[in-house]
Amino acid sequence: MVLASVQASEGVGWPEQLPLLPHPAEIVIGAIAFGILYWLFSTKVVPRMEAMYEERAAAIEGGMQQAEAAQAEAKAALEKYNAQLAEARTEANEIRESAREQGASIVAEMRSQAQAEAARITESAKRQVEAERQQAVVQLRQEVGTLSTALASKIVGESLEDEVRQKGIVDRFLAELEAGEVKPEKVAPAGQDA
Repeated sequence: MVLASVQASEGVGWPEQLPLLPHPAEIVIGAIAFGILYWLFSTKVVPRMEAMYEERAAAIEGGMQQAEAAQAEAKAALEKYNAQLAEARTEANEIRESAREQGASIVAEMRSQAQAEAARITESAKRQVEAERQQAVVQLRQEVGTLSTALASKIVGESLEDEVRQKGIVDRFLAELEAGEVKPEKVAPAGQDA
């Protein structure tokens, strides 16, 4: 209606007073260009974009699945590692406990061996001391016998050098001494009377 009133007022041609209203030829060319662009986009560009979108979505979904699989694999590996670590700790504790027990048994065995060796050495020392004591007693008896026979010979005035006689006298004297039958007598020093 506006268009009819504008045409009636001017005559033939496009009115100059309506600058915002496009020319009908521009509208036809614009509609044809829009149709060509719509056809071009709908047949060429949009299907390619859809294919690219689907590829990207598939890649992302595949990547997510791969990430989930990798995460599950990592979780399984972590659980396996933790299980191996726990097993290794248990095994280390068993080895440590076994070593401790072996050490204790070795210490006990060494201690018993040392005690046996100490007992053997002590017994050997006791036997040696007893043998040396017996030897000292025998030597002392011989010396006492020799001295007493020499002294008795001087006192009696006769020789008591006969060994059988000497031995009998010494043995009898020592036996009486050990039995406590001989009582010591006080002897006054020479030159004094008792």
